[in-house]
Amino acid sequence: MTDSSKKEQLYQLIRANPFISQQDLAVELRLSRSAVAGHIAGLIRERRLLGRAYVLPDKRPVMCIGAANLDRKLRTIATMQLGTSNPATAEEVYGGVARNIAENLARLNLPTALLTALGDDGAGRSLQEHAESAGIDTRGSLKLQDAATGTYTAILDDKGEMVVALADMALYDRITPDFLLSRAPQRAAAAMTVADLNLPADSITVLLESARTDNVPLVIVAVSQPKMARLPAQLHGLRLLILNRGELETRVGRALPTEADVRAACNELQAQGAQDVIVTCGSQGVYHTRGQALVWLAAHQVHVVDVTGAGDGFSAAVCWSLYQGSADLTLACRRGLKVAAMTLESPETVSPVLAADVLDEIHDFDMSQPFETLLFPNKG
Repeated sequence: MTDSSKKEQLYQLIRANPFISQQDLAVELRLSRSAVAGHIAGLIRERRLLGRAYVLPDKRPVMCIGAANLDRKLRTIATMQLGTSNPATAEEVYGGVARNIAENLARLNLPTALLTALGDDGAGRSLQEHAESAGIDTRGSLKLQDAATGTYTAILDDKGEMVVALADMALYDRITPDFLLSRAPQRAAAAMTVADLNLPADSITVLLESARTDNVPLVIVAVSQPKMARLPAQLHGLRLLILNRGELETRVGRALPTEADVRAACNELQAQGAQDVIVTCGSQGVYHTRGQALVWLAAHQVHVVDVTGAGDGFSAAVCWSLYQGSADLTLACRRGLKVAAMTLESPETVSPVLAADVLDEIHDFDMSQPFETLLFPNKG
């Protein structure tokens, strides 16, 4: 067999599995490690591969890192009464902040990869199969033989609003700095990294360091007030932090009753190194930073079927907008509010009708809905 045919075989193996090691390539092709390295160097010179991550030129993905759970949703049929049994409906769906964002991005037609931790159980296999069918690359994820796949149980009232949620997500503590460093080539080859705060604090620190050295934009999405403790004190390298008002209050250690208070808290985060901050306020709308100022956007008024996943849909649309090359956070938040509204109106965690053309229709010159205002007077 000629050297050119061996090189083509090697290229096809990399296309099938961009995470394959040089040792595995050598065994598969019955070549020496040095011969494999030589063929890879040739493919890089020909621009058929980009660097040592073996990433194809048209495949730079958004890399989502964090939770992928089996979500259980229990919803009361009538008005909830505490302290007694309530008739309810139950369902199991695929969830997890990073996984939800990844599925939204895949539906928006972006190349998407997911680094998560899964147990060696039926739930883990089902999550991986569903992700792959949605077009999400999960091949770099951590497979654990001694842990169960993460679960999230939400109790919803008859209007679809969350009353309480319980999360069993200890396995994400296994997404350690060492694991992330083992995936450094894939992460460096991403167009953008989106991480949730289910990761350990030391792992978030590694991602911030990588963002500074690899020049890959990093977006961090908060998941709960207790897990705000995982966000490092220094945020240099962070392109965008997305969190809700309660999580921002937890971060700065005080109540934020007015918009002036929110603006001051966002400015503190910027002084710590975050380039921009988005603060979501549920059905009211969102704030986002513009320099040292703050912008307010009202939420769409919709009939809420289920709140689960709306925030993740918002975050995904914001990331989609940034991926397109626009730094306009107002435009990104308009797009985010559109996807959040679609998610709220759907019983699914990710809207099944979501597609890229939904966001293509929202342009920077479209001022129809919602309208932005720079915030200086107190609104409360």
